[in-house]
Amino acid sequence: MTTPSSRRAVIVSGARTPFVRAFGEFVHLDTIALAGAAVRGLLDAVPQARTRIEAMVWGGVILPAGTPNIAREVALDLGLGHGVEGHTVTRACASGLQAITTAAAAIERGEYDIMIAGGSDSVSNAAVNLPSKLVQAAAPLALGKPSPRDYLSAAVGLAPFTGLLPSRPRIEERTTGEVMGESADKMARIHGITRAAQDEFALRSHRRAAAAIASGRFDREVVPVTTPDGTVVQRDGLVRANTSLDKLAALKPAFDRDGTVTAGNASPLTDGASAVLIMSEDKARELGLTPLAAVRSWSYVSVDPADEVLIGPAISMPRALDKAGLKLGDVDLVDIHEAFAAQTLSVLDALASPTWAAERLDRDEPVGEIDLDRLNVHGGSVSIGHPFGATGARMVTTMANELALTGKDTALLGICAAGGHGASVVLERV
Repeated sequence: MTTPSSRRAVIVSGARTPFVRAFGEFVHLDTIALAGAAVRGLLDAVPQARTRIEAMVWGGVILPAGTPNIAREVALDLGLGHGVEGHTVTRACASGLQAITTAAAAIERGEYDIMIAGGSDSVSNAAVNLPSKLVQAAAPLALGKPSPRDYLSAAVGLAPFTGLLPSRPRIEERTTGEVMGESADKMARIHGITRAAQDEFALRSHRRAAAAIASGRFDREVVPVTTPDGTVVQRDGLVRANTSLDKLAALKPAFDRDGTVTAGNASPLTDGASAVLIMSEDKARELGLTPLAAVRSWSYVSVDPADEVLIGPAISMPRALDKAGLKLGDVDLVDIHEAFAAQTLSVLDALASPTWAAERLDRDEPVGEIDLDRLNVHGGSVSIGHPFGATGARMVTTMANELALTGKDTALLGICAAGGHGASVVLERV
């Protein structure tokens, strides 16, 4: 990672759309349109960068089939210049963070000076896949000039006429068939995380996010979006300032009849986008810009999906700290993606566990306990929402702003992702 003699990649600014419930206000905005709205807001905030962008890296999970390279499409849509190259990355829920560290690495190597990175997803516009049998039978008809005999052959290929309807999409592991909520329920049992603890965590997330909105803390990052029907969406739409433990406790388990994960202590399906402006520190100074934070280190790991598919941050966070030359007690802020309250609390339990340290980290002592006063200080995905590809860039933006506003020195971020991934980054104040 960066050294005192190397080029340092810095976060200059960040912008995101409001995060709203899937099939809500953004139902007619696809992931490219949402990405464009976030990037446009970013460039409006730093206009001197608009004609100087050299490249884009974008993260996404639900990629549009016909135009999967979202980064390049956004560059073209916004007229950033035909020479602004772009590529799109996907690492499940860590895709936005992957885009940022990919850009940071390119800047550190001297490939570029000014880049945009971020991520977006539109659950509302996810493609519904047709059964393979139907596609394989119908494709020759659609791609060629079929004769009556071809139609007859297609009909024969479809027989027996069952299994022709699209199946309901499920967020599950391909290798195990386990749905993410089921994984969270399993983690809660392994780590002894109670339903009450999960609901208390969710309540704290909503209260902190609501306080951030009310205080104007998110005004630095959230940009208004005008929908095709003329509606202007200005604020996150999922934060429930009036929720309570009684309301959360009344919800039924969402995945396992005897489980503890509910719609109230899990992140909701969300549409949104988030973008970050990254530069070499020298270039930022040259343009008269004050960086918010620098990217100090990062780590990506994987675990067995059949074990605890969402526990990865309990390995990637310590490794990112090691690369930065820090211990957990040295960092001022910790931000962990809240896919589920059970998953986040399980990561905290693992970090504080001597057994986990010995068996999974080869350490003599646990990583340590995280003071809740410095964890997810403005809420997280349970309350704000989780557009899969956008969450990493949202977290980086919020923490970079927090370091700049408070004068704190360091922030540690952790994200779990499908496939058994853990992703982490350490940011430092400039």
